[in-house]
Amino acid sequence: MITKHYLQGYEEFSKFFSGEFDSNDQIVFVYFTGSKLPSGESWCPDCVKAWPVVEKELEKFPENCHFIVVEVGDRPTWKDPNCPFRKDPRTKLMVIPTLKRWNTHQKLEGDQCEKSDLLELIFGSEE
Repeated sequence: MITKHYLQGYEEFSKFFSGEFDSNDQIVFVYFTGSKLPSGESWCPDCVKAWPVVEKELEKFPENCHFIVVEVGDRPTWKDPNCPFRKDPRTKLMVIPTLKRWNTHQKLEGDQCEKSDLLELIFGSEE
């Protein structure tokens, strides 16, 4: 079973990964995206394009995994060069959307998150 988590902003992200989260040695994927507007869609057009593809590939997701969606904030927060998601050594985000296989070097960035074949690779790899 896939366990999904939704986090908003750096404070929630940091608190979650600094103690309250236990993966039970399961695979963890973290998807970083722009925060949602009142319409329910992200302010980030690339995130809006990528999400349906990611969501479809989640159906093929490995069993016993965690999928964590992290909203990085509104556009001004993300565009700030001092955005904590850019500075944090655990994330070092340069673009959104970004999908990371946590505690590995595997990640997809930007329009790579729109490519089913790349998503299949990262979701299915054994690293």
